[in-house]
Amino acid sequence: MSDGEGDRNRLQLRETYRQQLIDSIGGWTGTVIAAIPPIVFVIVNAVSGLRPAIIAAIGSALLLTAYRLVRRQSVQQAMTGLFGVVVAALIAARTGQARGYFLLGIWSSFVYGGVFAVSILVRRPLVGLLWEFVDPTPGDDDVPWYRRPALLRAYLLATLGATAVFLARGIVQLALFQKNSTGWLAFARIAMGYPLWALAAGFAYWVVTRARKRTAPVTEAETGTELSP
Repeated sequence: MSDGEGDRNRLQLRETYRQQLIDSIGGWTGTVIAAIPPIVFVIVNAVSGLRPAIIAAIGSALLLTAYRLVRRQSVQQAMTGLFGVVVAALIAARTGQARGYFLLGIWSSFVYGGVFAVSILVRRPLVGLLWEFVDPTPGDDDVPWYRRPALLRAYLLATLGATAVFLARGIVQLALFQKNSTGWLAFARIAMGYPLWALAAGFAYWVVTRARKRTAPVTEAETGTELSP
């Protein structure tokens, strides 16, 4: 393969990963759509109270779900978004407080952050598990990726970045929740959503692809075990 063909393949792979990242959250349209129900909730709550705010948030989510389906976007993303809004609204109704709308997102951030952190502690970083499932690293099939030090370090760093994003979301929003700052909760939810996730994904792509490029045939010194001749 010529250098030109190799560069084109790398660019194509980079664009594929970028598009997969955007598609995973419904694209830029999905990002905007996800931000609408909490904004509607906060505005209506400030003007008319909790009950109308709950109705308005669910109503806006229903309309946006219909819009997604008409545009033939992912049914799973549409229904997941609707489910999240309904559950958040039900929590707000149950607690009788507007800030309860954001509890689901806060809990989810800590749960996801915990799962990613545990995967780091057991040295099976979640980013590595997912990446290697989708796109296995070429090399010796008898030596798994988690026994290649350079590759393992890269996946640990990438997973650490994702963990930091989830925990930062949870900590900041929990602090605002405790202060009953509903408006700032909505702002934090949007500001710490896609922008932070895109930053973490970009870092993961950079660190992992560099490690994969440097991955050489595995030796005894790398694995710490005696390989068969």
